[in-house]
Amino acid sequence: MSDRPVEEMSFEEAIRELETVVGKLERGDVALDDSIALYERGAALKARCEKKLAEAEEKVAKITQGPDGQAQGTAPLDG
Repeated sequence: MSDRPVEEMSFEEAIRELETVVGKLERGDVALDDSIALYERGAALKARCEKKLAEAEEKVAKITQGPDGQAQGTAPLDG
């Protein structure tokens, strides 16, 4: 488990660590206090992943076409 603040992690870093946390919790060979700390870290990592995904969704755009069918630009993705 990393000591790096969750708020500074990229999506990829957070998801990798979240997978490690889940694996440790699933094995069940961790002391209760450590399990609680892992669960709390996992919850923070999950929230970070959700936030980064939401940010990525906001950046997704559809390509707009002009009358001749050529790409003209982009427009926000319709929600």
